[in-house]
Amino acid sequence: MPDATPPSAAQVAAELKALIAAERAGEPFLRVRAGDGCQRIFGLPVGSERATIGRHSDCDVSLAWDPEVSRLHALVERVGTEWTFIDDGLSSNGSFINGTRVVGRHRLKDGDRLCCGETVLVYRDPVARDLASTERGSSPPDSTTFTPTQRNVLVALCRPISNSASATPATNRQIAEEVFLSVDAVKAHLRVLFERFGLNELPQNEKRARLAATVIASGVLLPRDF
Repeated sequence: MPDATPPSAAQVAAELKALIAAERAGEPFLRVRAGDGCQRIFGLPVGSERATIGRHSDCDVSLAWDPEVSRLHALVERVGTEWTFIDDGLSSNGSFINGTRVVGRHRLKDGDRLCCGETVLVYRDPVARDLASTERGSSPPDSTTFTPTQRNVLVALCRPISNSASATPATNRQIAEEVFLSVDAVKAHLRVLFERFGLNELPQNEKRARLAATVIASGVLLPRDF
């Protein structure tokens, strides 16, 4: 597939709002970046028992842009309170979860990366993650650690997107007022965060929205943090 055009800052911010809304709904979902570079979210709501994944437009999770995906590639099915991924020979090219080929069924866990063809879908289960986070304590869900001030800056950056109809992260001045820092200090913290998340090469007007999207998508910040 040809490389998609990188999303604009406005698109990243809008996608972040959609992701936050999906997280707050509290039901499992699949998140994927389509061939046009846009985020798509497929919900797995209470009451649904099965969803088909494939290239055909009639599939519940249609990956029509990917020629490596079979017309009917795989299924996700609810078993009790959990979801399983099933590829028992439906696909021509196979399916992989976290780098391992799936044969038959695989019980899904929050954060699993499902590879169908050249497309990667991420399974998210907000309720399971919140329970696991409570059991672990307050540590973030990956190896990234932040100072309390850096975390406060991130929360302030994302708050306008989370709490209102705005699609724009907080300005440096708004962050400064919330966390009781100078604007220059906020800029310094953001420079460090851009570096840590590998965003330094982005245009300046895209860094803030991409940082906000990244920390939410990775689970570093959760809806309850706002």
